[in-house]
Amino acid sequence: MSIDDTILIIGAGPAGTRAAETLISQGLRPILVDEAPASGGQVYRRQPPGFIRSAKLRYGFEARKAEALHACFDNIRERLDYRPETSVWSIENRTAFTLGLNGVDRIPYKSLLLCTGGVDRILPIPGWTLPGVYTMGGAQIALKAQGCTIGRRVVFLGSGPLLYLVAYQYAHAGGSVGAVLDTARLRDALPAIPGLLAGGLTLAKGLWYQNWLRLNGVTLRRGVQPIRVEGDGRVSGLRYRTAGGRENQIACDAVGLGWGVKPECQLAELAGCEMEFNAMARQWLPSGDVDGRASIDGVYLAGDGAGVMGADAAEYRGELAALTLLADRGVSIDTARQDTLKSRLRRLMRFRIALERALPYPQGFAATLPDDTIVCRCEGITAGDIRYGQALEPQEINRAKAFTRMGMGRCQGRMCGIAATEILAHRKGVPLAEVGRLRGQAPIKPLNIFIAGEAADDDPDRAASI
Repeated sequence: MSIDDTILIIGAGPAGTRAAETLISQGLRPILVDEAPASGGQVYRRQPPGFIRSAKLRYGFEARKAEALHACFDNIRERLDYRPETSVWSIENRTAFTLGLNGVDRIPYKSLLLCTGGVDRILPIPGWTLPGVYTMGGAQIALKAQGCTIGRRVVFLGSGPLLYLVAYQYAHAGGSVGAVLDTARLRDALPAIPGLLAGGLTLAKGLWYQNWLRLNGVTLRRGVQPIRVEGDGRVSGLRYRTAGGRENQIACDAVGLGWGVKPECQLAELAGCEMEFNAMARQWLPSGDVDGRASIDGVYLAGDGAGVMGADAAEYRGELAALTLLADRGVSIDTARQDTLKSRLRRLMRFRIALERALPYPQGFAATLPDDTIVCRCEGITAGDIRYGQALEPQEINRAKAFTRMGMGRCQGRMCGIAATEILAHRKGVPLAEVGRLRGQAPIKPLNIFIAGEAADDDPDRAASI
């Protein structure tokens, strides 16, 4: 394939795998870049070589889907230009800049298929920077990839489907789960029941996880309000307020927290995609059509990076975006298959909307955080710094970033951005969309650079991270 025909896929999860399969079926050889050492994404993450835990133990009800996706990738791997352990840290002038096993590289492309997935949606709470506090995704990675738990007694806090899934996975694998604390209230779920029924087996599995946890002695609480993670040097407990207003404390040595997943959008922005505010996600997402086209020619969106809908939807969207790419290149495609994929996605979207209503992000919580709560842990910026630390009282989040350094650290605002915008919008008394978004900046993730010198290549301790 010449540079003028190069198709670049970023991400080897469910969306990227199905997109690659579809393109390869038409005789194309796309380049597929992925940060992980093996395909599968976060949801179907593979265990390291030498580990022998069964797929059933790692993936539960999703074992067959995981094995099918892994088999699909293994079958097409030799027909791909596959580049694992490679990060895309910038996109400019239709060129992706990468850092991988062979160092820094540039990949000019004609077509770009972004399957960048999602990342934990985090709300900072007092004490969340203590050793022993993990994101929900981090807790899941420890279990899936390394076969270990994040603590001897773990409390899971947050809301969304991952809360119950990860707690179930821990308890099912033999871990000690002290409690599952959900900030969503039961009355949030009742109006959403008609839409939830569109989830079919997915809904049934979610209910099964909750009932299994109850039957196995795990405490489940709904409508809680977190107060703080407690500990001296590391986690020793979690204090929270019940739905009835009573303050409780539970002993634990680790906390897994998260409020669902938010799309990874920085590369889409750097590629030139228009961004639009999505009220349900409470963030800015790349705009695109139902077929997977982005707002800029030659760029296609799929998977949770285009809007969180889950693993099944990611597979459908990956295949659909690849079919659209082929059609845009003049290739005859199966339009009936396109229609089937879009029909399935419409049903899953009804379920997703209902799920967000039933297990909502706790709006207003970040705005009430105590002033001394760390929000941006990379730069040590507190809620009070964001509220009062801007001499010129900016109403736009990037101006607040310039004044406070919030979002300038290693994560580039991926962890703190949502909470910071909530705090600023509340302080200024303006809608969340009016505060704007943290603009994507390269490098979107830390890069390792080696100090020049004859021993640099042999001495990893001489590497610096930027």
